[in-house]
Amino acid sequence: MKEELIEILIQYREAFSSDNEPLGAIKGHEVYINLNVERPYPPLLRRPAYPTSPRAREALESHINELVKLGVLRNIGHNEEVEVTTPVIITWHNDKSRMVGDLGAFYTYTIPDRYPIPRIHENLTQLSKANFIISMDALKGFHKNVLTPHARKLLRIIANCGIYEYLRMPFGIKNAPSHYQRMMNTILPHELSEGLLIIYIYDIIICSETCKWNLESLLLVLRKIPQVEMKISLRKCNFGFH
Repeated sequence: MKEELIEILIQYREAFSSDNEPLGAIKGHEVYINLNVERPYPPLLRRPAYPTSPRAREALESHINELVKLGVLRNIGHNEEVEVTTPVIITWHNDKSRMVGDLGAFYTYTIPDRYPIPRIHENLTQLSKANFIISMDALKGFHKNVLTPHARKLLRIIANCGIYEYLRMPFGIKNAPSHYQRMMNTILPHELSEGLLIIYIYDIIICSETCKWNLESLLLVLRKIPQVEMKISLRKCNFGFH
């Protein structure tokens, strides 16, 4: 199995990427957002920036600059109309910072997307029958999803350093898992219907009773991944057996 697996990975190396590669965008899929309120939007959707400490401000600017460089955010110009602003804060864990949007109000006014997420117990039932399992993780999964122009205007964050607009789907917004699950199911419909794999949001799990079927299913997936500009994080892959 090992030799055949290595041969497949080399043959389809364009499906994999390092974390330092340009972000890119998944083809044929845009993320939309619909609110249950009309313009002018309520004050809860138009909040000011929160006060921050010098340390938090420095971390916040660093995160924002990195997302601008990646093409996930863009700075809003002075002459652009801004109707929705979500304040962002910095949280700390073991001296590592993370930028988080205060999305409570945005959750309240977002119309829910009812697209189904697979149930854990159903996935476990399918996995229990497998002897060979390959798990793969989509690289920068959410950020590779482009937002519609309307959604961009709703996903604007505000900090002491300015107002920025998301161009790609951020983590933490309502419906993000449903949007991503729909996209993944659209990319690999045949493989899902045949029971060759499990898709749980951005995780792809190939599960088979035999090594032969496991590798053949892997081939099917790796052929499709580059066609939509998706990339798999090789360091997060696991190739093994149950």
